[in-house]
Amino acid sequence: VQLAESGGGLVQAGGSLRLSCAAPDTILSINTMGWYRQAPGKQRELVASITRNGVITYADSAKGRFTISGDTSRNTVNLEMNSLKVDDTAVYYCHARRSMSDGLGPYEEDYWGRGTQVTVSS
Repeated sequence: VQLAESGGGLVQAGGSLRLSCAAPDTILSINTMGWYRQAPGKQRELVASITRNGVITYADSAKGRFTISGDTSRNTVNLEMNSLKVDDTAVYYCHARRSMSDGLGPYEEDYWGRGTQVTVSS
């Protein structure tokens, strides 16, 4: 099961882009959704996330420029990116996590999108 991402593309430095993501309705009880990114030669890193309770986390690099919004009960999350920099160039991945439990105890399930390319030119 993959998440469906849209948005991304090529933009000049200082510009804006909006990413959107929707998880299938078959994925129930999502408690966190967010966005990660991976630049060439670098590890995947968290950009921003939002929980079912509305707790939002931003990477330091995103604070003041990016805004995450969404509704985990509707399985949707968006990322508004402003004042983009060349260093923001990366593949951006949508992520969703839900907490489950069975006879062995609690565990988490993670879901990912295929990624969408964001390229910021100077």
